Amino acid sequence: MNSFTPLEMKTIMHSKRANLYYLEYCRILVNGGRVEYVTERGKKNLYWNIPIANTTVILLGNGTSLTQAAVRELAKAGVMVGFCGGGGTPLYSAMEQVTDIVWFTPQSEYRPTEYLQAWTQFWFHDDLRLAAAKVFQSERIKKVRTNWLKLKSASAGGFDINERHMEQALSASVVNIEKAADTESLLIEEARLTKLLYKLTASAVKYGEFTRAKNGSGSDTANRFLDHGNYLAYGLAATAAWVLGLPHGFAVLHGKTRRGGLVFDIADLIKDAVILPQAFISAMNGDTEQEFRQACTEALVQTESLDFMIDTIKNTAITVKGMID
Repeated sequence: MNSFTPLEMKTIMHSKRANLYYLEYCRILVNGGRVEYVTERGKKNLYWNIPIANTTVILLGNGTSLTQAAVRELAKAGVMVGFCGGGGTPLYSAMEQVTDIVWFTPQSEYRPTEYLQAWTQFWFHDDLRLAAAKVFQSERIKKVRTNWLKLKSASAGGFDINERHMEQALSASVVNIEKAADTESLLIEEARLTKLLYKLTASAVKYGEFTRAKNGSGSDTANRFLDHGNYLAYGLAATAAWVLGLPHGFAVLHGKTRRGGLVFDIADLIKDAVILPQAFISAMNGDTEQEFRQACTEALVQTESLDFMIDTIKNTAITVKGMID
């Protein structure tokens, strides 16, 4: 079969792509011009197609390998690839590192520069970088309000959020964000609101007492699911930054001295709105890691999370750059 170029594939915008994959105990290769993963069943090999033109992220877990030809085709299609441990966390080695997350980012000299140019014009000014961080935090709050209310109306009692308490928390945070005089104050407010959102979510699903633990894989189910789901959000955030040509080091709030801070900034736009409630709902339902991951993937697609990330970055770049003039 003759090979085909990326221009000959049906083009799907990254923000509209439907698929995120976590694969383990398989080989990824090119077979008959298609990217497939191969699993073994007894003496037979089973081949499964990966629709790369409609895929944003592939996480490779235990017992995985991929060929050079597969990497080439994935890069052409703009698919983010990362090696990780079992269950999707932690993520290991490659090219673009974000703390313990490392991604093989698709490389191209034709990446767009419009938003990078706008970003760098304001990024070196402390006050404008703070303004961008405030935009991100404000959009985060809007997303929480919108998604949580939709989730309450659609979950048939599975997520019975107290709307009055939620609105009080979000409204107070909006005021505190506006008052924040520096990045440190904004980070303190972010942490304060996040802690309160944990409490509201635990109450909404009747989870009981909850304490957020770092590296929660060794603690309760909700903590493990939060870690797992957050890595999915980081994958989408890395994709959004790549689509718009923004290096991960141009953070506006998190880790200005670390290369991966912008990925954390972008991921925070949707973590509390989408991942947080799903982690608690799945924990109460007794879901497995695979069932939780599938629920997260569906929620991220249904809420158009990648679209929201990309639009927020674009609007922030243009809006804050306009403050210079």
